[in-house]
This record gives sequence, C-alpha cells and structure tokens, in this order.
Amino acid sequence: MKTFWLLVKRNMKLFFNDKGMFITSLITPMILLVLYITFLGNVYRDSLIQNFEMIEISEKVIDGIVSGQLVSSILAVSCVTVAFCSNFLMVQDKAVGTIKDFTISPVKSNTLSISYYVASLFSTLIICLSATVVCLIYLAIAGWYLSIIDVLLIFVDVILLVLFGTILSSIINYFLSTLGQISAVGTVVSSVYGFVCGAYMPLSTFPDVLQKVLSFLPGTYGTSLLREHTMNGALKALEEELPLEFQSSVSGAKDSFDINLYFFGNEVSHEMKFIILGGSILLLIVVYLLLNNYKRKKA
Repeated sequence: MKTFWLLVKRNMKLFFNDKGMFITSLITPMILLVLYITFLGNVYRDSLIQNFEMIEISEKVIDGIVSGQLVSSILAVSCVTVAFCSNFLMVQDKAVGTIKDFTISPVKSNTLSISYYVASLFSTLIICLSATVVCLIYLAIAGWYLSIIDVLLIFVDVILLVLFGTILSSIINYFLSTLGQISAVGTVVSSVYGFVCGAYMPLSTFPDVLQKVLSFLPGTYGTSLLREHTMNGALKALEEELPLEFQSSVSGAKDSFDINLYFFGNEVSHEMKFIILGGSILLLIVVYLLLNNYKRKKA
C-alpha cells in the first residue's frame, strides 16, 4: 500500500510540475466558459425566446435558464477532456521508456495501473471541482435559482463524470505508446466529445437514428443530470411566471434541453440516469483491470 501511494504522489507531482499539461487542463474550463458565454449564450437565449415568443418572460429567469444550460455544457465536457489531459502521463511514461523501469521492479502490474488511474482521478477532481466553484459564482452573478440540494447534486454529477472520464481515458490510453498518438487522441476527444454527449447541441435536435445511437453512451446521461440540476430552479421559476394554460410547455422545454431523456421512446428516470452512469464506471474499471492483467500474463 505504501508503494501504491508513493506512485500516486509521484504521478500527481509530475502532472502539476509539467506546466504544459497542467496549464492546459486548468484553463480549458475557463476558455470554454468564455467561449460559451460569447457565442453559445446568444444562441441559447434566442432559442428560448423563440419557443415562448407569445409569452412575456422576465430577463432574470431567461438569464437563469441560459446560464444553467451553459454551465452544464461546460462541466459535462471539462470533466472528460481534463481527465484525458491529466492521464497523458501514463502514455508519456511509455513513450520515454520510464515504464520499463517499473515493470522490472517488484511493483505489481495492478498496483502500477491503478496508481495511474487514482493519480489522474485526484488531479482531475482538483481542477474540475475548482471549475465548478467558478461556474457557481457565474450562476450567482447571472441568475441564481439553485437550492442547496441542487448545488450538492451538481458536485455529485461532477465527481461521477470525472470518475467516468478518468477510467475512459485510462482504457484508451492503454493502447497508446507515443507522444504523437497522445496529441491526436486529445484533439479528437476535445473536438468530438461535446457533440456526442449533447453538450454543444441538445440530442433532441439530432435525427432519430442518431439519438438512439447516442442514448447508449453513458456521458449522455451525465450531461442530462447536470442540465437538470443546474436548470431545475430556473425552470420552476419559469413555470410560475407562465399562465396556467402554458405551464405544460415547460415539459416540452425539458425535452428540448435534454433534461428528459428517452431510450427508444421510453423516458429514463432521474434515478436510472445515476444507475447507468455509475454502472458504466464500474464496468469500465473491470475492463481496465482485465486489460492490465492480460498484459501482465502476456509479459
């Protein structure tokens, strides 16, 4: 156990000492926040006003809904992309040959592989939880409608998505061995993941076939949970402002925001989203351990 924690400490120290990896990971959520506010904010606002063009809605409620949607998008993407950045150390060790020193030492293969995962997990949590605090400050400025339960659930969502992103990156990085492959995978993940998890564009805007395919991806449910917990209070305030005959339209708005998700036409409950995300994390951890056991036996 002492060896394990020394390896975790070593990996975290190298990550935070590597200015390139650390600064890239740290500023990614901040850059996304600025870009989302600058470009996506107006798109979200115009879409919301268009959906309720016959009804007068207060600016504060509009700001609360739009800022909640922006924050959920940022955190949904950052929890995975930052995990890939912090986990590049595993590939870097293989690329420069450091891993050979570990493999000929008495350190067990499982201890080594889990130490990379735990170190990446802790590093990613530090960055993403800090980003969450910044996003909550932005929500307080833009329009605060969150309850204490909502705030706590947002942190739970972030932790689960970091667990998912870290184990997903660990499995993908297991097959990488060069710095060029690291760069290529990082570029692909940062470009594509936001679309496939529904962070950039709601899944409800995609064709039916693509919606059904993406409904199999665990990250989709993590994004939906963040949407629900960041926007729940603002949508309740919207419902209170609407005339009685228009209050049912809030349910339609939840569909368009991906708060309500459907798996082949059946609505996925709030609890089931947690179960799917949590179960996927456990399954991927088992896959990661099996891959490393196979490598050890092969060696």
